[in-house]
Amino acid sequence: MARKPIIAGNWKMNKAPDEAVAFLRELAPMISAYSNVERVVAPSFLVLTAVAAELAESPIAVAAQDAHWAENGAYTSQVSVNMLSPFIDYIIIGHSECRAYLNETDANVNRKAQAILAAGRKPIIAVGESLAQNEAGETVDFVRAQVSAALEGIRHEQMTDVVIAYEPIWAIGTGKSASGELADEIIRTAVRATVGDFYGGSIADAIRIQYGGSVKPSNMEEFMAQANIDGALVGGASLDADDFAALVEIAARVKGP
Repeated sequence: MARKPIIAGNWKMNKAPDEAVAFLRELAPMISAYSNVERVVAPSFLVLTAVAAELAESPIAVAAQDAHWAENGAYTSQVSVNMLSPFIDYIIIGHSECRAYLNETDANVNRKAQAILAAGRKPIIAVGESLAQNEAGETVDFVRAQVSAALEGIRHEQMTDVVIAYEPIWAIGTGKSASGELADEIIRTAVRATVGDFYGGSIADAIRIQYGGSVKPSNMEEFMAQANIDGALVGGASLDADDFAALVEIAARVKGP
């Protein structure tokens, strides 16, 4: 089954509003022709409104980097899905940095996924193992458990709006990356197979699964050549217009048509 590749740039805690707008005015013309690739940028909360306004007439989609599952309430510092909805298409949840620094749990990732889908938006659900788990041979079991927990209670018909990003923690911001072959094998056996267990083969074949972890132009083609990798969730390389445009071009060329 042909799956449209999706390249999402996670800006993390970078770019003030004026920097973001200037960056997008440079980037947008560079990637406008690649309509066979879904292009997404994920700025910080502070920058979302400026980015959404700048991209209002653009095919580039906007993502938030997180959200709270509650509609409102006494959750100081948090932002709800409903607050974000006018400005975004996607919301990244379960990122390893949120799991590590903000005590994100599998149960909360699931709550967020359900809230995002209920609001008519799309979650990008990040999963991935630590270096210790990888070296202990626990990767497949650990990632399968993360995927299972994240998808609990999500209905079959909602899965068309779900994207999963496999990001080995040991490859995020370290300069290390899994080989394309290894990443593809983990995505096939731990992510796509788990979706199949929940929802059957047709949904497992249709769901888009990204790779993330020190993705850059020099290794992008290796990842895009893999049958089970449908794009990338990109950190550092998404902050440079030339690099991000190169990633989109490679995905468009390798994945076709």
